[in-house]
Amino acid sequence: MPDRSDVYETDVAIVGGGLGGVAAALAVCRSGRRAVLTEETDWLGGQLTSQAVPPDEHPWIEQFGATAAYRELREGIRAYYRRAYPLRPEAAASPTLNPGAGRVSKLCHEPRVAVAVIEEMLAPLRSAGLLTVLTEHRPVAVTMSGPRCESVTVRGRDGDDVVLRAPYVLDATETGELLTLGGVEHVTGAEARAEHDEPHAPDTAQPWNQQGITFCFAVSHHEGEDHTVERPATYDFWRSYRPGFWPGPLLGYLGPDPRTLEAHDRSFVPNPDNDPLDIDADQSADAGDKELWGFRRILARRLFSDGAFDSDICLVNWPMNDYWLKPVVAEDPATAAEALDEARQLSLSLLYWLQTEAPRPDGGTGFPGLKPRGDVTGTRDGLAKAAYVREARRIRAVTTVTEHDVSADLLAGAGPLVRKDSVGVGSYRLDLHPSTGGDNYIDVPSVPFEIPLGALLPVRVTNLLPAGKNLGTTHVSNGCFRLHPVEWNVGEVAGALAVHALATGTTPHEVHADQARFDHFAHRLDQLGVERHWPVVGAY
Repeated sequence: MPDRSDVYETDVAIVGGGLGGVAAALAVCRSGRRAVLTEETDWLGGQLTSQAVPPDEHPWIEQFGATAAYRELREGIRAYYRRAYPLRPEAAASPTLNPGAGRVSKLCHEPRVAVAVIEEMLAPLRSAGLLTVLTEHRPVAVTMSGPRCESVTVRGRDGDDVVLRAPYVLDATETGELLTLGGVEHVTGAEARAEHDEPHAPDTAQPWNQQGITFCFAVSHHEGEDHTVERPATYDFWRSYRPGFWPGPLLGYLGPDPRTLEAHDRSFVPNPDNDPLDIDADQSADAGDKELWGFRRILARRLFSDGAFDSDICLVNWPMNDYWLKPVVAEDPATAAEALDEARQLSLSLLYWLQTEAPRPDGGTGFPGLKPRGDVTGTRDGLAKAAYVREARRIRAVTTVTEHDVSADLLAGAGPLVRKDSVGVGSYRLDLHPSTGGDNYIDVPSVPFEIPLGALLPVRVTNLLPAGKNLGTTHVSNGCFRLHPVEWNVGEVAGALAVHALATGTTPHEVHADQARFDHFAHRLDQLGVERHWPVVGAY
């Protein structure tokens, strides 16, 4: 571990080792520049790994709509399963292998596999001395000089501080921590409707109004065994909790359909005997959330040789363990800590309810054979290492993407908004989970979008760039920007932009303001395989 007085000088400091941070590190170091990448947990990968969320992606992901480096990650995950797991021959031969056959994604997989693939992608850069990785380090201070970030201090688990100094600093943290530490102009929660005239914005600004967070967890099921966990301390509260906008108790199969808000029953049948190869994950046709076991399944036992696994592995990221009573992005550390603790208790209470009280298809109650899989999530209790955070602080940007830029209804069939400063693409429904402001789901169709470079540029600060969910979106438009391939794209472009600015002696704002300079940078993105425009596709 570094000494208390350690100072790291590098070309680009990347704080936050989620998907955006990893993508940024690859972009920087594959160009021959040096980077330091820090991460608060001991796993790189963020929402894909330490938060245990299988990739949420658009329906065309196998054909187009992602960067070449993101495709490398996806194909690396498939290659890992083909190399290391006893797949059925027809599963191994499938070019679109989906190890979990989950309905939420065309590539549902175990978080540990993504950790291994990310480490493999970064390994040659670390061996070359281009990349330094500091896990279990969190940011605690930012030093600014006018519009420039001079340094970032991160603290290790041992209490020692490390000072990072670099010409460019990228904030790839899950909550936009550097924005508040450095006094970078930013927005938290929901903007007032008057600010951008967004139909789904509240009348007045609500900085405390943020999408709920989730402590995901993994389980397998072993009939005849008893893996019942200790009764959680706040189980009685969560067992009786009924939100005002919910058709029944939160811990129950009955809940609102996110898209229609109509009450719908969900089913839960562990280890079904259907052939996983028959499942086609396509959220544009079917959200897939009515059958809970298969919704986010991350290992489908019947894709593998007989007897290799005696159970599927199911990832529980369901409506019932979304937590929204307190905001986690809060200036008061005590409020954030309470939110995280209560979110953990909710997920443990859901697990206990499933084991002891959940209705069974045979008329009984409880599935005591549900085994929490800490070996899958890297924890003792089976919960993810970190909460799935859907909404971060967001920079006040040169360009703010609003609901008007992505809503299918507001664009009225006009198709994707073409950006002259496009640095990537993305697509997902405007998907906002119930919020700390008491809002129900907002889940409406959106059009595929282009990512404007202006959304990565703070209005004042010159060398601290967003590299994740903290770019210039709103509370509403973040609902379709927060997903895995878009976070990766933003991080990759932030890293490439820092490298380009260093190489050309320009600033990111100068690249954006001058068409010739932007065209030069865009040509580099094209060479890297960053798709910047969409073919003709529809909304969903």
